[in-house]
Amino acid sequence: MTAADAPGDPAALPDASPTTPQRAPWKGWAAVLAVALAIFCLITSELLPVGLLTPVGDAFRVSDGAAGLMVTVPGLVAGLCAPLVTVGAGRLDRRLVLCALIALTAAANLAAALAPGFAVLLAARLLVGVGVGGFWALAGGLAVRLVPQRDVGRATALVFGGVPTASVLGVPAGTLLGELAGWRVAFGAVGVLGLLALAALILLLPPLPPTREVTFRALPALLSGNRGVRAGVVVTFLVVTGQFAAYTFVRPVLQDVSGIDAAYVSTLLLGYGVAGVVGNFLAGARDAYRAVLVISTALTVVLGLIATLPGAVAGTALLLAWGLAYGGVSVSVQGWMIKAAPTAAEAATSLMVAMFNLAIAAGALAGGFAVDGIGAPAAPLTGAALMLLAAVTVTLTVTVRMPRATAADQ
Repeated sequence: MTAADAPGDPAALPDASPTTPQRAPWKGWAAVLAVALAIFCLITSELLPVGLLTPVGDAFRVSDGAAGLMVTVPGLVAGLCAPLVTVGAGRLDRRLVLCALIALTAAANLAAALAPGFAVLLAARLLVGVGVGGFWALAGGLAVRLVPQRDVGRATALVFGGVPTASVLGVPAGTLLGELAGWRVAFGAVGVLGLLALAALILLLPPLPPTREVTFRALPALLSGNRGVRAGVVVTFLVVTGQFAAYTFVRPVLQDVSGIDAAYVSTLLLGYGVAGVVGNFLAGARDAYRAVLVISTALTVVLGLIATLPGAVAGTALLLAWGLAYGGVSVSVQGWMIKAAPTAAEAATSLMVAMFNLAIAAGALAGGFAVDGIGAPAAPLTGAALMLLAAVTVTLTVTVRMPRATAADQ
């Protein structure tokens, strides 16, 4: 991979707007950190129920499959809202839009903590989806407007680092808090974190008037005219659907298949998180196409084994391998999209975010049907099958040797 192909390379990103004011470098980096904190909070909010399915299900007397709707609903809404907010925000100052979205998410988490019934909890989760989809899509192109051109690559990596960090650390930490103090406290804590992120955005983000508007017409044109973007969207759907078909039900899998005591699950998920952070850094330095191929192949094997191989030692080792592999997914698929459409980063990112979140919903739903109909082992087996399809898709894509960008990117 050449320097120009690198996911974080400034040359692969759109030019900064001439209207962006010159600011002290430390102010730009402070703004980047505020955005990264907000994304960490948003993705943690979306995925928090993964570690709380059993206690929430017990509290409201619903099955694990039904409780999985707490992941399905915001994922579906976020997927729909990513392109809608990107287009709808057209002429609005991005700073105001981002602050409104994080405020909405914080309020939704606090409402979930106080929910008197499962229906109210699901309504709060719907609002989380609006915040996640809109914020993540708009934040993708912010780094180029916040820091000097030479630092855009590192700043972009830091912004998107909030996604895998939330997946591999935020959820396990929330699960542990739920174990120690109850699931309502876990939701409330993430709500408070959202308010802190809101304060950081208000204090640190500069005015961000729109630069290049994204239209509804541009999105299908990008899909139809750029083979790399099309392939990236398909691979994102397969990998993320497979992940969440399995990971949404990781607790019952560890308990029922691996025989791990419930008291140790939260600690093991923290280990999964640490492994995932390592995987994120390992994947970030690799060619995006090859990284996704290695990840999808590894997850095919790991998910197949964790569904069929009993024993606490085997379950623990496989969980850590799972975290190591999946930790590199977000940075790899983001790198894929920027490599495929370097001059249409915001549009390509909105498509990826939409598919990523729709896939979370699809995975949780598919896993729920599998668990309710067959049992806990069916969830990772479903994930393994989808990972295998992803690996085949990447292999075919790389064999075709698709162009990096086309006229649809312009």
